[in-house]
Amino acid sequence: MAIELKQELRLTQQLVMTPQLQQAIKLLQLNQLELVNLVEQELQENPVLEEDEREEETSAELADATPGEEGTELRSEEAESGSQENVSENPAEPQDLAMDKDPSGEESAGGEAESGDEPSDLDKIADIEWENYMDSYPQTGLESRGGGEDEDRRSLEATLTRRPTLAEHLEWQMQLSGFGDEELHIAEWIIGNLDERGYLRCTVEEIAVQAAVDTPAVEVTLEKIQRLDPAGVAARDLRECLMLQIRALGIEDPLVVRIVDEHLDRLQKRDFRSLTRLLDASIGDVAAAAHVIGSLEPRPGRAFGGEDPIYITPDIYVYKVGDEFHVLLNEDGLPKLRINNVYKDVLARGRATSATAKDTKSYVQDKVRSAVWLIKSIHQRQRTIYKVMQSIIKQQREFFDKGVTCLKPLNLRDVADDIEMHESTVSRVTTNKYAHTPQGIFELKYFFNSSIGCFEGDAVASESVKEKIRKIIANEDPVRPMSDQRIAEMLKTANIDIARRTVTKYREAMNILSSTKRRQVG
Repeated sequence: MAIELKQELRLTQQLVMTPQLQQAIKLLQLNQLELVNLVEQELQENPVLEEDEREEETSAELADATPGEEGTELRSEEAESGSQENVSENPAEPQDLAMDKDPSGEESAGGEAESGDEPSDLDKIADIEWENYMDSYPQTGLESRGGGEDEDRRSLEATLTRRPTLAEHLEWQMQLSGFGDEELHIAEWIIGNLDERGYLRCTVEEIAVQAAVDTPAVEVTLEKIQRLDPAGVAARDLRECLMLQIRALGIEDPLVVRIVDEHLDRLQKRDFRSLTRLLDASIGDVAAAAHVIGSLEPRPGRAFGGEDPIYITPDIYVYKVGDEFHVLLNEDGLPKLRINNVYKDVLARGRATSATAKDTKSYVQDKVRSAVWLIKSIHQRQRTIYKVMQSIIKQQREFFDKGVTCLKPLNLRDVADDIEMHESTVSRVTTNKYAHTPQGIFELKYFFNSSIGCFEGDAVASESVKEKIRKIIANEDPVRPMSDQRIAEMLKTANIDIARRTVTKYREAMNILSSTKRRQVG
């Protein structure tokens, strides 16, 4: 078969992701803080962009400010004319003398007072060298930050504090507890093998090998560390952790000690009948001992572990004024962008003659095109978010009026059809964005829920069912908690068709224990 070259025409459709389109899609997914950071970065990289620092006043503000400003100008003109009249009426009085008035109301001109040549208070204050005074009498309060030059002040980062870690807390105590050099060496290996809960994650023999010391020396050092704060630190299991806390708190109840030492697994299962039989004690004594054990801390490192709290900055504010809800976009910290006039003049010039001028004009054109597209993309993003939130308010009106129990089933396609946009656009807009509403702060994804069928009427949202389950468990008898089957039956009587396994799934999603572990005695 011969190989030959042919030319042919073919029509195809394909999606071309231009850099501008990719940027617009990226902007849709950013939250408020990320958008501010991106704009700040563009201001640094694109010389054509600049921040518009002019504050635009509304017509209402201008209407309110104009009469006051005119009145102020009239009053100032009258004051100036009045002062000139006073000067003309008293030409003999010197105008350059400083007239001081003492507390008794008597006036003294310049330094001529009844006390002779003694200087006035103003003269005394003027003669003080304030810089030397501030150096001699340093201020330690908040007002001390205002003194000195800007370059001499400490940065904000240098004044911030952080929470000490568990290792730092233990090392600080070891310096005050008389640890020897060898014990400090062993303690470093012990502290290095503690997890975020405060438990020791390796054996004494392994630490002895790592530290190149004898096993008895490691055991002695471990006992000294276990006597430090927090109580129960460096324990190897839950039983040892609780026993260390019992000794540290001086709890001498033999029933508490015996439950922790021998029957901790039965206590975790809330099997009080077996405990009363094995311990030969009454149900009230076992319940009292269980209450004491429940007050202990199973994770000694809890106060030192964990991540710092993440504060949410809402992207949207929803306010109710009368019977209507109004949407305001959070633009706090977002610079208002515009094109620099200098680069506009470069493009407005005639045809470039030299090669350098052509390159310059081409460079400016690219940067201006990129800046204009960024500004348009930001405006389009704000309009899209506004439309999505308006659609959510329209379809979840009862939630904004009454609360979570009135949340309706909603999916992305419903909002996309309402605002005449693609479903993927709505998905990007609602990703990682939060709205401040009269019912609290919620992620936009929160308003989109699957539906749970009802025997009569419309379906209900899954979040609404979760809230009903939470209220049922909160109002139950702690001595006889409700099982998942019982909760499912109660929801069916409330016209909600739900299975027991669905109740179990929702309960576990809300981190609620089972009925067996929720049971309380006494």
